Amino acid sequence: MLPMRQSYRIIPIYTADVSGVCSALYELGGMTVMHDPSGCNSTYNTHDEIRWYDQDSLIFISGLTEIDAIMGNDRKFIDDIEHAARELRPKFIALAGSPIPFMNGTDFPAIARVIETETGIPTFSVPTNGMHDYVYGAGIALEEIAKRFTGKTEIENDTQKRTSADKIAETERADDSRFPDLVVNVNPKKKEKRSGRSVNLLGVTPLDFGLQKNVEIMKENLHNYGWNVLSAWAMGDTLETLQQAETADVNLVVSAVGLRAAKVLQEKFGTPYVIGTPNEWLAETISESLEEAAEQQTEQLSDVKFTGTASGTQVIQKCGSTENTKLESGNFERKMVYLQNRMQKEAEITLIGEPVTMGSLAAGIEKKYGHSVRVFCPLKECENLVGEKDAIVLGEEAMEEALRDAKIIVADPLYKPICPAKCTFYELPHVAFSGRLWFGTD
Repeated sequence: MLPMRQSYRIIPIYTADVSGVCSALYELGGMTVMHDPSGCNSTYNTHDEIRWYDQDSLIFISGLTEIDAIMGNDRKFIDDIEHAARELRPKFIALAGSPIPFMNGTDFPAIARVIETETGIPTFSVPTNGMHDYVYGAGIALEEIAKRFTGKTEIENDTQKRTSADKIAETERADDSRFPDLVVNVNPKKKEKRSGRSVNLLGVTPLDFGLQKNVEIMKENLHNYGWNVLSAWAMGDTLETLQQAETADVNLVVSAVGLRAAKVLQEKFGTPYVIGTPNEWLAETISESLEEAAEQQTEQLSDVKFTGTASGTQVIQKCGSTENTKLESGNFERKMVYLQNRMQKEAEITLIGEPVTMGSLAAGIEKKYGHSVRVFCPLKECENLVGEKDAIVLGEEAMEEALRDAKIIVADPLYKPICPAKCTFYELPHVAFSGRLWFGTD
């Protein structure tokens, strides 16, 4: 049970981690299984998922019974999943836990390995327990996609069907990281020639962005400054599209959900990332930061040789040097664009919500209208994404106290009951908070 200072009497809590997993993987052709009693899935499909009525997805619930919870019955859980998978042939299987299996100590990674071995379908688990917010679950889900499904080519798939000698020869060209001491004089960022500059959008789910049209607006804002959006993780694109993410010049983390995936793609392919949401007012500044990050990365890689390791970890060796140094993420400045050049005077406007989207809106308001803005973030997973005058505010009572002096508030309509009576309140619905309440089914 949460401490009283984090209890909720009037306003709801944010979408849980399990729903975050489902939302992140909804359009990717995989099979997502919530291990929970029957009926609990309705919290997701009737409240959190605005795509449920007009777009199919392979989202299931295990139907955990009382006797299964008490006595344990992992084999039944596995058999049910495998039976469904043989009929549906999903591209992958994702397992998400809930409070009961968490308390029972269910070994989800082991179950995932069994299912993958017996079905041949890539299977992974996300360590959810229903006690975290959606940023945690959705973030880890996209992180797993980045780990397991990026960087694969048709050549690599074909090598599985060839002789041992042919496989070695082909693999040397397709994936040098499999050989411990093989050094190649190629820049891994050298891509197939294409028009314009390319970027992936990481952390795109309806929980933060609502309807698909809002994603298209972000793409258009970047397109106006010469950027080609290769993929949106994970709204409006397929798994096959996401698999080509390595070809992008740079990644843009548009919400906190995308940060974990950005770090994986940087580790695997050296792709730098920038953090910010390209709204109308901030798109130009974000474009400049994307360009700077891509150029910086190119300069850093221009005089290095890349060495593969058996573990797949990228190592660099400067030309003419005998000393190997791990390519640390710290070599690339993590730029949170929305925190740059913020006004330092006392805030006139208060925004409540996810820190990257709200922080970017705050920066845009300050730039466009010259009014100082602060952000109150109610999400525990986002401590490192808020600015100096912003704050992480957890719990209803803490939020009510923090808003006591607020004059102008922009937030989900469900926050209005705990806001000061004399404040000016502007409604900005947030799906992860109020669900489909303000969106309908269109």
